[in-house]
Amino acid sequence: MNSIPITKNGAELLKEELQRLKHVERPAVIIAISEARAQGDLSENAEYDAAKEKQGFVEGRIQELEGKLSAAQVIDPASLDVNGRIVFGATVDLEDLEDGTKFTYQIVGDDEADIAFNKISISSPIARALISKEEGDVVAVQAPAGNRQVEILAVRYV
Repeated sequence: MNSIPITKNGAELLKEELQRLKHVERPAVIIAISEARAQGDLSENAEYDAAKEKQGFVEGRIQELEGKLSAAQVIDPASLDVNGRIVFGATVDLEDLEDGTKFTYQIVGDDEADIAFNKISISSPIARALISKEEGDVVAVQAPAGNRQVEILAVRYV
């Protein structure tokens, strides 16, 4: 199995979710199934069906998280020494040269990408265009609105 890059923070979030599922959600589902069984006829018991469905989801998610964590290559951006080059985990300040808009992105793993928090996936077109560039470079980025020229204002590893 190939290793999956993930930031230290992203790995911690996955571990927290896994612990919550194992120690809170799983026991709650077991209790719900047992209470539903106590009601009698299981063939027409909606509570039992819902609890079994939730159990399937919880167990599936636990397996998925365990698989991801076992294949994860945890990278701590703060410990990187890459002479200012953009790599996985870097936080990058950019300026759109067409309209002057400034924005910041952190390049993260697929599972932790969230544009609402300015975290973009390493496999996104923007991240692929930025990898190995450095401060001061002008980069052509394929955006939904078309090709954009952006200047790299700063690169940080936090």
